[in-house]
Amino acid sequence: MAALTRTWATVLRLAVATGAPISAGHAQEPPLALSYAAAQARFLDKSDAIDAADAAVRAAEARRDAVRTLGRPDVDVEAQVLDFQKTLYLPLGSLSPVAGAFGITDPLIFRVRRFVSRPIVTATMPLYAGGRMDAARTGAASRVEIEAAARDDAAAQGLAQLARAYFGRQLAAQAVDIRRAVVDGIAAHVAAARALEREQQIAPAQRLQAEAALEEARREAEKANADLAAADLALAGLLRSDAPISPVTPLAVPPAALPPADDFVATAFDRHPALKRLEASVKLAGAGVAAEQAQLRPTVYAVAQYNLDRRDTLITDPDFIFGVGVKYRLFSGQGRSADVAAARATRSQAEAGVREAQVQIETGVRVAHAQARSARERHALYGRTIAAADEALRVARLSFAELQGTSRDVTDAQIGAGRVRVEQARAAHEALDALVTLLQVSGQLERLPDFLGPGTIKP
Repeated sequence: MAALTRTWATVLRLAVATGAPISAGHAQEPPLALSYAAAQARFLDKSDAIDAADAAVRAAEARRDAVRTLGRPDVDVEAQVLDFQKTLYLPLGSLSPVAGAFGITDPLIFRVRRFVSRPIVTATMPLYAGGRMDAARTGAASRVEIEAAARDDAAAQGLAQLARAYFGRQLAAQAVDIRRAVVDGIAAHVAAARALEREQQIAPAQRLQAEAALEEARREAEKANADLAAADLALAGLLRSDAPISPVTPLAVPPAALPPADDFVATAFDRHPALKRLEASVKLAGAGVAAEQAQLRPTVYAVAQYNLDRRDTLITDPDFIFGVGVKYRLFSGQGRSADVAAARATRSQAEAGVREAQVQIETGVRVAHAQARSARERHALYGRTIAAADEALRVARLSFAELQGTSRDVTDAQIGAGRVRVEQARAAHEALDALVTLLQVSGQLERLPDFLGPGTIKP
């Protein structure tokens, strides 16, 4: 996010320097006020990444539905048009001498040539496939789970990006307000220094120092404005909005009473998309083992065939057929036992991946939980520091007015008071960012609005 902000800030400065238009669309469209909950709903509705993941889920569901009917008979209709000739040889046996007297050859030869059509219906139904059909169903269902977990992961990553962009924009807006207040404070001091210089109560050097500090403060304010513009562009892009977004939910510190880390760990093991995807991969790998083992078993099937035009058939064609067949591959050029071993190794790999993911997720949850608490504590400490900085500024101004202090004392105190306020806002953002990470790792980032209620503390 920081890199993106710096990049946009550079683009904006170049645009201003060259006089190029930054965003005609944003200049024309009124701002769109959105709470974070509304921004979250809009993102889920308009995200192309989530739409793509949804399409992948639907495709996997269609393939799962396609294999559910495995085991039902296959019915084929076949039509043939044939020009055939059939020759029959009939031995005469004891009648051969008699037939020879009449010029009849032995054996007696009959030739028939006909042009016929053969409409045939054939039904084949597997009775036993060695586990192939069950493996196919399990594999298809596992792929649905994998794609659904991938969709949830895409949504979680997108929501995390949205949260950081939304509240990063709020942090940038606070920085603009703080930098503007510093500029106003130093500008007032410059006016006071000029008045004292005219009265020859201070040296010109002190007035010059105050003016230099004012220019530096203005540069910082300009940078803050550029950062805010970049944050606006990033947020509008995420929400697919031609109008700039005006966030309504303020940057706030999460409540002190977060649920215990163990609760987040338990939820993560149950809901984390990456973990669910790996668990589904274990099921898929198990289906692969079953499918390879099925190659070592015979296939039993039933077959039935019926000739729809029995009056116009070949002499050797039956009217109908019904029977049971068994098929078993005695030899294959591919090592079937090696295929089974490879499938088992793949399953072991998937199981190890689940265990590793559980360790990483638990560690991530506990680290994010601790960081959220730590950032909140830092925010509280900055509150006391701000009070001290404000008092130092008041004393510096008073001392300068009484010619007991220098201009630098005032500008340093003014800049210091602004810096502490910026750091406090950053601490609030860090606490919120840690909460975002905590909820993302535990698979419940959609609950972020629940943690932004009345119990939160504004910086």
